[in-house]
Amino acid sequence: MVYSLPAIAQDAPPQTTGPNIGLDDIVVTAQKRAENIQDVPIAVSAFSGDAIAQKSIGAIQGLSNLTPNVTLDAGSPFSGSSSVLTAYVRGIGQDDFAFNLDPGVGVYVDGIYLARTVGANTDLLDVERIEVLKGPQGTLFGRNSIGGAISIVTREPGEEFGGKAEITTGRFDRLDIRGTVDLPLIADKLLSTLTFSSTKRDGYVKRIPFPGTYVTDPLTSVPRSGTQTSDTEGGESQWTVRGKLLWKVSDSVKLTLSGDYQKGDQPGMASTLIKVLSNNGAPTFPGELFGSVYNLCINVPNALLPSAIGGNIQAMCGVRGTSGTSIGNANVDADPSNNRLTWNHQFITGDIDKSYATGPSFSRLQNWGLSGVLDADLTDNMSVKSITAYRKLNWAAGMDADGSPITIIEPGFTMHQQQFSEELQFSGKAFDNRLDYVFGFYYFRETGNLHDYVPFGQGLLQVDGFNTFKTRALAAFTHLNYRFSDQFSITLGGRYTDERKQFEGFQRDPNGFLYKLVLGKQLNEITEADRIALGFPDPTDPLRFYPTGLNKKKFTDFSPRVGLEFKPSDDVMLYASFSRGYKTGGWTTRLSNPETVAPDFDEETAKSWEGGIKSELFDRRVRLNVAGFYTEYNGIQLTQTNGISPTTKNAGNAEIYGAEAEFQAVLTDAVLLTGSLGYVHDRYVEKLPGTTAGDRLPKTPRWKVNISPKYTLDLEAKGQVIAMVDYTYTSSLFNNTENTVELKRKPVNMVNASLIYEEPGKSWSITIGGTNLANERYITTGQFQPGGGLIYGTYSRPREWYAKLGVSF
Repeated sequence: MVYSLPAIAQDAPPQTTGPNIGLDDIVVTAQKRAENIQDVPIAVSAFSGDAIAQKSIGAIQGLSNLTPNVTLDAGSPFSGSSSVLTAYVRGIGQDDFAFNLDPGVGVYVDGIYLARTVGANTDLLDVERIEVLKGPQGTLFGRNSIGGAISIVTREPGEEFGGKAEITTGRFDRLDIRGTVDLPLIADKLLSTLTFSSTKRDGYVKRIPFPGTYVTDPLTSVPRSGTQTSDTEGGESQWTVRGKLLWKVSDSVKLTLSGDYQKGDQPGMASTLIKVLSNNGAPTFPGELFGSVYNLCINVPNALLPSAIGGNIQAMCGVRGTSGTSIGNANVDADPSNNRLTWNHQFITGDIDKSYATGPSFSRLQNWGLSGVLDADLTDNMSVKSITAYRKLNWAAGMDADGSPITIIEPGFTMHQQQFSEELQFSGKAFDNRLDYVFGFYYFRETGNLHDYVPFGQGLLQVDGFNTFKTRALAAFTHLNYRFSDQFSITLGGRYTDERKQFEGFQRDPNGFLYKLVLGKQLNEITEADRIALGFPDPTDPLRFYPTGLNKKKFTDFSPRVGLEFKPSDDVMLYASFSRGYKTGGWTTRLSNPETVAPDFDEETAKSWEGGIKSELFDRRVRLNVAGFYTEYNGIQLTQTNGISPTTKNAGNAEIYGAEAEFQAVLTDAVLLTGSLGYVHDRYVEKLPGTTAGDRLPKTPRWKVNISPKYTLDLEAKGQVIAMVDYTYTSSLFNNTENTVELKRKPVNMVNASLIYEEPGKSWSITIGGTNLANERYITTGQFQPGGGLIYGTYSRPREWYAKLGVSF
């Protein structure tokens, strides 16, 4: 029996020489050419489409437990949407979705770069394989893939009519439907495939009413991205369709046209109030904490306020700019009918799956794209490949972060983005096939806007931040591998990038809180002298925080790669390499106070040294790949809370080192064992002034261990039964830059399992499985928000069961 690997991509024919048992070859395109993964001198984790389907992994985030030194989470702090992908590889990544930030781990679908983390937690629809490349990928994958790259390759249309479909049900009224069909139009010449999926399940955090009688403002009283709410949080409801048309023009030319469309309209991310930072006793005035300011307004008569601020309190707590109502003295006047709830720990429910939230809860996504890929053999030793793509993204999300009926902090966002890219690759062989080469050119253009809507303290501050962006990038790259002999070779590569960015920010506060706090003036009393005195930059808009004018930046970079490979035998390769990665800088878009100059941040870089061994042992019954690495990570771009605002700064420099191993072993003709081990050590060697970073990089556990046995029981004429278990241990990590203890992720023991029955002809199958069987509940993302006076976070999904029926035709 020849085994296919449940967690490894396989594309080549199985081993047929020697004993009739062993591991299949794994063919990947990590170096832009098809080759055995054992010949690729970098650390790569690969997953086949069949393996992903057997494990019922529906989105990229589901690969996190199976990949050493990789952390993939659905959602990011205050984004409110599980369609956002937070990806870290070997300590490098990006946990903010904002338009001014580029992802630290690049996601590519059929060679097309997804520029936004919004929508990057994509549905794994009709996938042929996924490759996770570790370390800087500045040469071939290029743009901002400083930590690594996730390359998703979808399946080509088949030459015969056929297809498959499946329906899945499970806990929380889950109902997933997906299918694909191959439709040959002209035999062997014009082929097509159509794939679709629909996912739906209820949220796992239930909203419950807070007891008592109290007054609240309508959701429309402050600017928002939307007012849609939900009875639960953390649910899913989306559908995706993809079509492919393959035209085999001749034996040497083929053209692939693709189109995909995704639409989601679902509840927002689950959110749990973890801690209240505002004063829980007699209200005081601690400064920037809007929870406490709100308490001050509703609970303390003006006459009893400290004299230093007493003169301004009537303006501060009075009529708010967009609501037209006042909250001053609400609980201390003679009218009990207008009493409001005090912000304190009473809104912590004691159950992480229950919330008193009443604010917005939604995530709406429209994401579509068109692409054309032309492959042509120019000569026997040279091919050219052109990848042309256009993508468009529309997104809106809103969440109730404070978990209460009060609007202490309820972030919302809208994003509109479009991108166009063209990549031209030339590849082939030279010098009697001793040289494998790839060189080419890349063009990328992106435009769009992001609008932040974040009310604080029942509208005392109303962040209304509209921002526009534009990026143009040009690059030239090459990658060469020369074999001096059958045993020894050298790899040389490099990419030169020229990138231009433009940004304009329009953030403003429609309530004019600073004028009220500092000057005691209402909006209709503001003068030009007041605007100048408080530093507001726009003479035509006294409420605008962001400085006027179009901001421009230019970045240039050369990222090299050098490697040496030695093969003492056909089954063993040793390699060592140096590579450099790079991510462009930008501007901070979220301000706590008015500014006269747009605050910016510089690029970050990573220099990485890696050495490893790839081996196949015991007549290909065992495959063992081991790698060690050391990275100098400089100019780290980290999102830090500055006053009320999450801002981006170059926090300093760090060193990262570690090791990882992956193995597959055929133990018997019925038992296959796969596993991995990852270790990362990170430490700051320098922190720049003003940084609030903790001692550890975010999303970086020290250890990750995975063991995945698979047992196949051959029932001969009655089919077969496949039993699989995935166990992953992940040591503790910090979810945010500041290393907030309340947001620390505890060590996690994750267990998933499934049992599959396939009928003899494999025309249908039944799967019963469970995820998170140990019911481990840990924080996946969250925010320390002193401006609002709270800490909140998202907990992992609880234990769930599922049952799936699959058919093939």
